[in-house]
Amino acid sequence: MQVTSTSYRAYALDLWGFGVTAHNVLSYSLEQQATLLDRFLNEMGIGKIALVGHGLGGLVGMTFATRFPQSVDRVMAVSCPLDYAAVNARLRTAALAELSEWLSSRSPEAATALSDAPKADIQAIAASLVGLQANNTFSSFRALNIPCLLVYGDKDPAIITPDGEYSLSTMTHQIELEGSGHFPMIDETTRFNRLLTDFLALDSGLSPRELQMKEEWRRRVR
Repeated sequence: MQVTSTSYRAYALDLWGFGVTAHNVLSYSLEQQATLLDRFLNEMGIGKIALVGHGLGGLVGMTFATRFPQSVDRVMAVSCPLDYAAVNARLRTAALAELSEWLSSRSPEAATALSDAPKADIQAIAASLVGLQANNTFSSFRALNIPCLLVYGDKDPAIITPDGEYSLSTMTHQIELEGSGHFPMIDETTRFNRLLTDFLALDSGLSPRELQMKEEWRRRVR
C-alpha cells in the first residue's frame, strides 16, 4: 500500500467475512463479494481500476471483471488458484489458526501482516472455494482479454502453480518468484513491490508479457 500510494490512489477493501467487515454467510459468494466491490467503487466515485488480489481475493477480482469489464483496466492475481484441483485439501479443512501457522514464514513481518487473520470467518473461505469449484471463473475472465499478471511463489504449499496452458492468452502472463511461499509480498517484499510497480506502470492495454523484456524478470517467467 505504501509503495503503490506514492504514484497511485490505493485502497484496501475488506471482503465480507474478513477483517472487520460483517460476518454474513449470505454475502460470502464470489458474486456477492464482487457486488461489494462494485458498490464501493460507485460510492467513492471511482472509475476504471487496476485490481490486485491475493488468494481468494484474486478470484473475486476475476469475478468482478467478468461482471463489470468496463471498470477493470488490469488485474494482478497473487497465489490465486485457477481451478479447484490446485487447492491443497488442508486449505479447505484446517482452522484459521492452523492455516496462519502453516502458511506464514513466522517472521516478525509476517506476524504483523497477518495479525488480522484470526478475524476471518472460515465459512467465507469455504464459500469462495465452492464458487471456484462450481464456476469456470478464470476461463470466463481470460476470454475478456483484460491484461492479467499471475504471480506465484515456488514454495507455496497451499496452491499448485498453474502449468503453461494458462499463459496461452496474449494478455495473460505468469511469473513465479523463487524462494517465496503463499505470501510473496511478505517473503520477497522488495522483488514483489518492484514487480507490482512495473506492472502498474505499463501503458493501458499492453500485455503484461512486456515485463519479460526487463532483465530482472527474464529468468522468473513461465
